[in-house]
Amino acid sequence: MSPLSKIVIVGGGSAGWLAAAMLRQHLKAELCEIELIESAELGTIGIGESTVPPFVGLIQRLGIDEREFIRATDATYKLGIQFAGWHRRTDTYFHPFGVIGKPIDTHEFYQCWLKVRAAGDCSSLQDFSPCSVMAESGRFFPPTKARNTPIGGANYALHVDASLVARFLRQYAEARGLKRTEGRVTCVKQRESGFIKSVVLADGREIDGDFFIDCTGFKSLLIEQTLHSGFVDWSQFLPCDRAIAIKTEHDGPVQPYTKAIAQAAGWSWRIPLQHRLGQGYVYSSRFSSDADARSTLIRNIGSPCLEEPRLIPFQTGHRRHIWKQNCLSLGLAAGFIEPLEATAIHLIARGMEFFLRYFPDRNCDPSLVREYNRRMVADYEEIRDFVVLHYSATQRDDCAFWRWCKEMTLPDSLQERIELFAHNGALREGVDELFRSSSWQSVFEGMGIKPSTYSHRVDSLASEHIAASLRRARSAIRGMVEHLPTHEEFLKSQRGVSLD
Repeated sequence: MSPLSKIVIVGGGSAGWLAAAMLRQHLKAELCEIELIESAELGTIGIGESTVPPFVGLIQRLGIDEREFIRATDATYKLGIQFAGWHRRTDTYFHPFGVIGKPIDTHEFYQCWLKVRAAGDCSSLQDFSPCSVMAESGRFFPPTKARNTPIGGANYALHVDASLVARFLRQYAEARGLKRTEGRVTCVKQRESGFIKSVVLADGREIDGDFFIDCTGFKSLLIEQTLHSGFVDWSQFLPCDRAIAIKTEHDGPVQPYTKAIAQAAGWSWRIPLQHRLGQGYVYSSRFSSDADARSTLIRNIGSPCLEEPRLIPFQTGHRRHIWKQNCLSLGLAAGFIEPLEATAIHLIARGMEFFLRYFPDRNCDPSLVREYNRRMVADYEEIRDFVVLHYSATQRDDCAFWRWCKEMTLPDSLQERIELFAHNGALREGVDELFRSSSWQSVFEGMGIKPSTYSHRVDSLASEHIAASLRRARSAIRGMVEHLPTHEEFLKSQRGVSLD
């Protein structure tokens, strides 16, 4: 056995500092040194400022006080995403976190709902989502503090300032013994085996390590420029390849959800933080020039800008080998799907969780590397399919971009999911997937993909019994939500949080 005695993280930002925090929590400082190298002159991309619910669980597992984290990162609560204009130009739907309904006499809620809908019931699926109902009324309360109530099955994520998250995690990691080195890597040295031996900084310092983590963003200095991992390009499924981001003042109440608004060549986002809005436009350069995209963004902003817009080109896909030899890539260095559904930080955390699960010695046994890459690629493909569904199921034909989306050839895995669901609402269940049944059902319904029938197993329940259960559930959720604090009121109730 030759255990790792030193791990070198190249690059900071959300990827580098989240990796540092997780490693420093799990590995004793006296057994494994962790050194992070970053250059202040390079800055960070910071495309997204939104997360998914597993991130909240990660914060808790790191032993971080959630209220302290929210105060330090300008965070707000996120119950889901509102999509406007995706299915048809005037349509709006909501993708909530958490459960939708509860089983009725051991029968799946969605199938029961389909049965009564077929019999003429007019209730919306989102009537039975605590997150959707809270979001609709701009209210919030932590479901973990309301277990065994009508909102107990809800879930939430956070909107955060990415630069403040990196700063917070840096303090966390350094307090636990991480060494930070300021410098810009200009050269990577390899051993005869091809493994990375060291990195050389611009001032000539050479830093050795047993294992290296590439957090250098799209540059991918170690995993691609040095180890030539290769890239799996998904632009045939994901048309957007550029984003323009800007910070603005608030123009109304701080809502507990993200907005994703379809535009002529992509979509724009609105992410509310405590003291500002993060806004931007994700678009395809095949269907819009940078100048037109900038004009579209500025035209749709309803509040004063706090900075000049930033242009961020990107490529969708992932490294063919996310882990190769003694180098692991994370964040943008590993791949990027696009900002929709806010999965970038989640994939960083998943990358580290699997690395800790298949933790190597200095030899990096190939079986560990293969299994790691298989699991991570499965995660990327699951998220890719979920994101592609938002585009491909559109009924819009008013502009070239949406016509292209409507006519694209789908990944086989997504086509199979659609065909299965369109029959009787069945879902293909994977292993430890990010998006569970309520997410797929919400987007399928929102994008107009309806099952042709329901599972006739629920015919053992009378429609009247199901309808009565639905009426009670809908009334209970709305009755409780009416008495919850608004999102802004709850934020202000957290010690030290001010929206002024």
